[in-house]
Amino acid sequence: MTTAQIVLASRPKGLPVTDNFRMEQVDLPQINDGEILLKGLYYSVDPYMRGRMNDAKSYAPPFEIDQPIYGGVIGKVVESKSELHQPGDVVVGNFPWRRDFIVNEKEARKIDASLAPASYYLGILGMTGLTAYFGLMHIGKPKAGETVVVSGAAGAVGAVVGQIAKIQGCHVVGIAGSEEKVQLLITEFGFDKAINYNTTHDITKAIADACPNGVDVYFDNVGGEISDAVINNINFYARIPLCGQIALYNTTEIPVGPRLQPMLLTRSVLMQGFIIGQFQAQFQEGIEHLAKWVKEGKLKAHETIEHGFENLPKALLGLFKGNNTGKMLVEA
Repeated sequence: MTTAQIVLASRPKGLPVTDNFRMEQVDLPQINDGEILLKGLYYSVDPYMRGRMNDAKSYAPPFEIDQPIYGGVIGKVVESKSELHQPGDVVVGNFPWRRDFIVNEKEARKIDASLAPASYYLGILGMTGLTAYFGLMHIGKPKAGETVVVSGAAGAVGAVVGQIAKIQGCHVVGIAGSEEKVQLLITEFGFDKAINYNTTHDITKAIADACPNGVDVYFDNVGGEISDAVINNINFYARIPLCGQIALYNTTEIPVGPRLQPMLLTRSVLMQGFIIGQFQAQFQEGIEHLAKWVKEGKLKAHETIEHGFENLPKALLGLFKGNNTGKMLVEA
């Protein structure tokens, strides 16, 4: 059987470009006992993938040149030599960017697409939702009445963070990059305030105005000057879950910014980076809470879906231009 795959053709310098990817044909072998043949339905594109395009030590090994990109994929079982999965089952896992692919039965987790759309298991009921849940609840530890600020608030993780903070009874302020996203945060996701950093001349003052009682929890998805401005408004004993630094992923030189450690020190602020895999033993707890809130209508999902397997690189590059609202996916 021949299928298409997308490989890393070269390592980017700065912002990735389409030439860093290549689509090619590959022959698949026959499946063996304990394996399943899957057809890809939905593919997740995520900011962390940019880091794995570098040949650098990190929490996950880099993607290999001339080998397929890997990420979260929803697939349908086409053929099975497994007692765990039958043809027609829909599963999720960390799979290659191929239209069709063979995996070990234990690498795939069956999902119930009757409970929620299958794509939700890559977003609000998958790693995206779990990242928001554990980062906010286990590190941010929000209390009713506190102020929570979320950068990258209209992104896949940020939108969920803000909604969970509202469920906890917090005053929630989101930072995003367009008026459309600002309005969506308020009208769709229930944020109390939202700031468009592209039209705000003094972001530090804008945050101060939106947070008259200061900032108790800052969920940092972006880093850079936006995070500098938020931390200038930080309260004593505040908590900063450090989830992403998308503003810095494509820099070719280390930027020089304000030295924030004195403020963190004198205000007794906790800043903690985290990787969602650290909470793997507690995933069931997170999924139960997220599913309950989705069922109750307290937690809404928003997806930006590109169509066509060949558009996976385009979708990934779009993340760095702010083209997505909520979770970015590609439907094959």
